[in-house]
Amino acid sequence: MTIENLRAVSAPRLLSILRIIAALLFIEHGTTKLFGFPQSDMSGVALISLYGAAGVIEITGGMLLLIGLFSSAAAFIMSGEMAFAYFIDHAPVNFFPVNNMGDGPILFCFVFLYLSAAGPGPWSVDAMRTQRTPQQ
Repeated sequence: MTIENLRAVSAPRLLSILRIIAALLFIEHGTTKLFGFPQSDMSGVALISLYGAAGVIEITGGMLLLIGLFSSAAAFIMSGEMAFAYFIDHAPVNFFPVNNMGDGPILFCFVFLYLSAAGPGPWSVDAMRTQRTPQQ
């Protein structure tokens, strides 16, 4: 098997794995904000607040991304949320991401932006919905 064949077989599956892992990590950020699990400094925010809205986006968008339903739209919205979070919470603290704890939001932003363009991969509800039966 050549490296090109290996890439052709592996890349779509790894895209699905990237989507699933990113979604699980993102859901965790939402559950800590809204449900206090796992416990963190962000636990117990008011639902009607900026952090509450972020938690709703993180859980709802994360669940859609996890199963791969409307994944491009969900990923695009979550990418925007992370860009917004970076410039509101992190950038004012310090210019350098390593000093303002902004590495995570930057990575999430660009992973979600990539997923919004690349699609969910083969292991998704979106992929199952677009499969066509052969014409007879």
